[in-house]
Amino acid sequence: MRGQVLAVKVISKAKMTTAISIEDVRREVKILKALSGHSNLVKFYDACEDALNVYIIMELCEGGELLDRILSRGGRYTEDDAKVIIKQILSVVAFCHLQGVVHRDLKPENFLFSTRDEHSPMKLIDFGLSDFIRPDERLNDIVGSAYYVAPEVLHRSYSTEADMWSVGVITYILLCGSRPFWARTESGIFRSVLRADPNFDDSPWASISPEAKDFVKRLLNKDYRKRMTAAQALSHPWLRDECCPVPLDILVFKLVKAHLRSTPFKRAALKALSRAITEDELIYARAQYNLLQPSSQDGRICIENFRMALLQNSTDAMKESRTLDILSAV
Repeated sequence: MRGQVLAVKVISKAKMTTAISIEDVRREVKILKALSGHSNLVKFYDACEDALNVYIIMELCEGGELLDRILSRGGRYTEDDAKVIIKQILSVVAFCHLQGVVHRDLKPENFLFSTRDEHSPMKLIDFGLSDFIRPDERLNDIVGSAYYVAPEVLHRSYSTEADMWSVGVITYILLCGSRPFWARTESGIFRSVLRADPNFDDSPWASISPEAKDFVKRLLNKDYRKRMTAAQALSHPWLRDECCPVPLDILVFKLVKAHLRSTPFKRAALKALSRAITEDELIYARAQYNLLQPSSQDGRICIENFRMALLQNSTDAMKESRTLDILSAV
């Protein structure tokens, strides 16, 4: 690091007055230290403290916030430019979710550009509200920024799907320049999130492709069970031509676990339903199948394939979140 200019996040100990606030800082450092190896993730170097402050030392991103670039473009992006942004967001979010980390504060202000260059890569920052989460775990504390918070967060029962709602809000803003849920007060915003539907009728939505609108709608689905995962979103038709590699999805492991615990009748019903799979679903399923490295002889996938797929993508965060525990049920 000698001669390198770095960024330092300074957290005053005067504000760390409760056990919860102290634990929040410890968890942020632990997450930053445990997560590594993704090009769209801010690089963590070290953390230290003195009598007054805690210091988190990270790479310096000099290109400014995504929010500033949106504003500099008159409030919105073209579809092609928005795809470049969303692909990077989904890639790093998929990485975090596979490792068992939910960010809980995805918004344009928390994506920084490395440089001022027009084509600079983005970095996800600020894990102050993030947490480790097991594949079968639900969180219940209401955190995040009001405009980007998911309905299930307000109902105090949520998981990684809440981050995908936030990605949907960001995409909506990029494409049309306005927020999908708005009010003058925080309580009003929350009511809008719970009850209102995004507007796709006014300008400029008439000139936006059906694929882009479908992409946003599938992320802003109030039923989190029907919302796309980050890996599924990367295989959506709107992004399919962008040569997006589809990453391993923890959802596959959840589905296999549920299948093994299901009754013979339910398994038969699911087998029948699989014949009605759509082309989009097939593309996603084929990508996940190939990531599990099936046998070259008969195309089968065994338990060891699942284990190796997770271990090959594992960071220390995956161990902290106990994501690997899901293998005990596979």
